[in-house]
Amino acid sequence: MPRDITPGWRFVSIGVERADVSLDGVDPWMHEREWTRTDEGPITVAHPSYPAERHSMDVYEVVLPDRTIRFAAGEFSNGVWGFYVPE
Repeated sequence: MPRDITPGWRFVSIGVERADVSLDGVDPWMHEREWTRTDEGPITVAHPSYPAERHSMDVYEVVLPDRTIRFAAGEFSNGVWGFYVPE
């Protein structure tokens, strides 16, 4: 039986590592060294193409001069990353 999905998170992107991603207009890969893991995670998400599959994603923050970006990210498979944002 699949684990329950963590509520309150919306799928944004799936792609190979360092592929273009936009989280509220910010590409997290451009700030990878600034990712700070929060105490909130990991969360459980469904794979966007295979909804019966469950994956754990850590929750991160990137503090920018004008705002803080909060997101969940992790690998679905080797080098294939998924990104989620709070709803």
